Amino acid sequence: MRYCISIRGKVQGVWFRKHAHDKAMSLGLKGFVKNLPDGSVYCEVEGGFAQLEAFADWCSTGSPLSEVSGVAVSREENAGFLTFEIVG
Repeated sequence: MRYCISIRGKVQGVWFRKHAHDKAMSLGLKGFVKNLPDGSVYCEVEGGFAQLEAFADWCSTGSPLSEVSGVAVSREENAGFLTFEIVG
């Protein structure tokens, strides 16, 4: 299963991607996280349901310096990611 997650708020310049990477790795997830030009962060993560739910819940809080104002999650079929990467 794959979750596509958009996170809005103060999520750039606050180490959100680094903390998302660390969280994904600790949960055994694969995929990527990246900053978008509109100031939001976008993630695609694959793994087990419980791990994906834990990651999506984490995104609602984010890194210690972030101020998350909204999270949108959609469920998709796997893309076959092999690692978790910070892109962009």
